[in-house]
Amino acid sequence: MGFLVLAARAAWVQGINDRFYQKQGELRQLREFSIHATRGRILDRDGRALAVSLPTRTLWLDADGADTVSSDQASALGKLLDIDADWIGAMAASHKSFVYLKRQVPLDVAQRAMLLDVPGVYAQPDYRRYYPEGSIVAHVTGFAGVDGNGLEGIEKVDNRLLTGGNGRRRVLRNAQGQVIDTLALQRPIAGKDVTLTIDEPVQYATFKALRDAVERTDAHSGSAIVLDAHTGEILAMANWPSFDPNTRRRRTGEAMRNYAVTDVFEPGSVMKPLTIALALQRNEISPRSVVPTNGGRLRLDGAVIHDDKNFGTLTVSGVVQKSSNVGTTKIALLMKPHDMWNNFRAVGLGRAPRAGLPGAATGTLRPYQNWRRIEQATMSYGYGLSASLLQLAQMYTVFGNEGLFVPATIHPRHGMPAHGRRVYSPRVAAEVLTMLESVVSEDGTAPQAAVPGYTAAGKTGTAYRWTARGYDRSQYRASFVGIVPAQHPRVIIAVSIDRPHVGSHFGGAVAGPAFSDIAAKTMNLLGVTPDDPGAQFVQDNPGPVT
Repeated sequence: MGFLVLAARAAWVQGINDRFYQKQGELRQLREFSIHATRGRILDRDGRALAVSLPTRTLWLDADGADTVSSDQASALGKLLDIDADWIGAMAASHKSFVYLKRQVPLDVAQRAMLLDVPGVYAQPDYRRYYPEGSIVAHVTGFAGVDGNGLEGIEKVDNRLLTGGNGRRRVLRNAQGQVIDTLALQRPIAGKDVTLTIDEPVQYATFKALRDAVERTDAHSGSAIVLDAHTGEILAMANWPSFDPNTRRRRTGEAMRNYAVTDVFEPGSVMKPLTIALALQRNEISPRSVVPTNGGRLRLDGAVIHDDKNFGTLTVSGVVQKSSNVGTTKIALLMKPHDMWNNFRAVGLGRAPRAGLPGAATGTLRPYQNWRRIEQATMSYGYGLSASLLQLAQMYTVFGNEGLFVPATIHPRHGMPAHGRRVYSPRVAAEVLTMLESVVSEDGTAPQAAVPGYTAAGKTGTAYRWTARGYDRSQYRASFVGIVPAQHPRVIIAVSIDRPHVGSHFGGAVAGPAFSDIAAKTMNLLGVTPDDPGAQFVQDNPGPVT
């Protein structure tokens, strides 16, 4: 009602009374300003601020009232705002009615600028986006531009919710530019807050462990994800290198990429448990079935599949523990291509995750009609297909959730059921989970992934890096995807390190320690009671390779 009265008054001023103000020799003038809405906050699951808007001022120049700006005034203002004094002088002489001097000026600096009393210089309320956690959660929050629009991450995805609506203010000013009356006012509507599934303490622990792993191995980059095993909620997602969203410097395209979501790679042996689970589900095998590994070599379609060493005859459980390519191939060939393809699709491969994050990659999963036997074999142990780390993390929900696949999400489910899709029976999921526990034992491929005080289960993955010239056998991607506690799963943790250069290049040795570090800290932060007090780190025995 108040706005209508003011608007009516404005109409009267503009219409009926225009001639009066013209007769005043344009001593007074009308002007309309935009009032920026406060952008909503981005919060973690417990209400901790990940992105907020701080009040600032935008300084601008009306050259019609700035023709008396002296060189001393321009110099003092330029020094204070860190802009060129000659440019200020040129703008003052331009007769333009609106020129930005500087946006998002801190309140104290803006106050000092206005105290200079430079003719034609005005200040209006504005906001600057601030990210308290800086680079730690930058790839998730993303950032907003100077105009307040989200450009990356959640800032971009949820821009409409966060933005709100700007207001308007119409004023009457005298010849000195001073506001002498408000004729109309439309108040801004603040943007809505957005709450994420991120747990900031878990995020920090994940970020630090990942950064340490990348630096320890002198790797090109790395990513890590922590999921709630039952809801698929993303508790942490980190990449290294990262960037500081509070500064425009170093915002290179590569630094801003959320590798965990946007980049795909051949996962390697991380895929083996899916092949084993399908064969168990179809009753092709049992955990105690015997699988000869042919001395560690198997010729197929003119190619040779080989293991790192001759494992002799293994049980199915042993195939997983020792990460036998030959054993996995033999099991895969018991099934039809379309069965394996359907199995992979059921756990989210070949389709982009709808987790609420921008740029989610689809990965590659070729139609089964075109598979040759050698391709069916290599896909069974993670070559010939590709996935993002987010896809691999959510894929393992089938083992942490009694056979149900639960898609990942960055937005809280607020207690609503996750609508998991049945892929394996609870019996099969439990059998594979037991096999994955053996992987982190001293006889497995990842003793370095053991978590002090807790049972843990998981699988290593080591794959050659694919380039435009084919496989580069000097470059590797080392990964580990695991579940903790194994007995009563709470979280799924996926770690991938790209192109390690120092020490071993195998998944257990490179990604395993980072998994262990993240898992131990996460269990403590979530208050999970230890379920295996005897479990200790294994640091001096790298174990067999995968």
